[in-house]
Amino acid sequence: MIISPIFPASNVRPSPAQSALPDFLEQLTLHIESKALIKLLLSSKRDKTSDLKNIIVTIVKLKKGYFLNFVYRYPTKDITKNYAEKEGITLIQSALENDFFNAHLYSKTQDITFQTKPNGKIQLKINTPTMEKTPTFSHDKPKDKLIQTENNTYLRDLDIVNANWEVRREMNDKYKQINQYIELMKPYLTDKLLQNNCHIADMGSGKGYLTFALYDYITNTLQKNIQMTGVELRPDLVNKCNTIAKKSNYNNLAFVLGSIKDTNLYNIDVLIALHACDTATDDAIYRGIISKSSLIVCAPCCHKQIRQAFNVESPLDQVTKFGILKERQAEIITDSIRALIMEAHDYKTNVIEFISTEHTPKNVMIVGEKTAQDNPNKQQIIENIAAIKQIFGIKEHYLENLF
Repeated sequence: MIISPIFPASNVRPSPAQSALPDFLEQLTLHIESKALIKLLLSSKRDKTSDLKNIIVTIVKLKKGYFLNFVYRYPTKDITKNYAEKEGITLIQSALENDFFNAHLYSKTQDITFQTKPNGKIQLKINTPTMEKTPTFSHDKPKDKLIQTENNTYLRDLDIVNANWEVRREMNDKYKQINQYIELMKPYLTDKLLQNNCHIADMGSGKGYLTFALYDYITNTLQKNIQMTGVELRPDLVNKCNTIAKKSNYNNLAFVLGSIKDTNLYNIDVLIALHACDTATDDAIYRGIISKSSLIVCAPCCHKQIRQAFNVESPLDQVTKFGILKERQAEIITDSIRALIMEAHDYKTNVIEFISTEHTPKNVMIVGEKTAQDNPNKQQIIENIAAIKQIFGIKEHYLENLF
């Protein structure tokens, strides 16, 4: 084992980080360029209040060549980004200077540890390799499917699998979407949330793909006893889904005919509305808030109300004069205000990627978890919403009016 000198902190001499960090980054670059890197782990966060737990970096081979794949690990989700080598190393340097104390490099030939001690001293250690696997550089790593196909009646009746329980080629994207959705929901499906007879309402359930999958996962994998209701406007889909639920022996899953706004439902513990069009998403959020739902999950679709309400009288009008940019700006403003309104009503709110854009461009999900305390920043949030509306010349947001 080789240990580099430990440099004492000093206001005169270069700091230990300035001395040792370039050495570590040089070694990292060599391992990346030789394709010897198996994994780099950045850990021991400097800011203990930060939600970012660690960063995992690997090499991936894409159509445009080799890139560095960053996985930003949070308590309830992972965010994945790909960067070119030079940009990736710059981000790693910044993370070690500002966000993390430690880095552990695993390669085929050696392990290298960069460690910042509590007293500010830096230690650089080189050891024999502990991971013997050969890097594959594959971007698509195999994952265990959370929704199994074998003998799963609803998947067959929804034409996702064939008679041999194999995923139909034309439905492969839909099957991936189902599993990504369950993966995304997993962190929120806690024992505290899923108490006996917890009522989940899926507003605008459509053909029922995701409704059935969530019920399947909660009842069969998590072994929880829940009640679930799918709400849908089209009678043929309601009848079809109820038939499939009966054939699947899903006794606590029912589909009812009605709209998000007017259907009579009581005691909604979890409210879900995926791809509800335009202000129907606002109706869903409103119902969740007034029901004091423990969890509200929405994936908005269309943002006509705010797009039509734009009346910008500033240089920003040069952004909103282009159709596609105006549409995207409307999406951002609409969903930002929705998230802020939920925060003002005591929900811990997050806006995340729903599913990959390769499956659908409508990939934003708003998730709100009910908190036990009133939000002390409510007035400031209301003022922030008013300021946003003023900038874009918006007179009203539909969700605000519902209250």
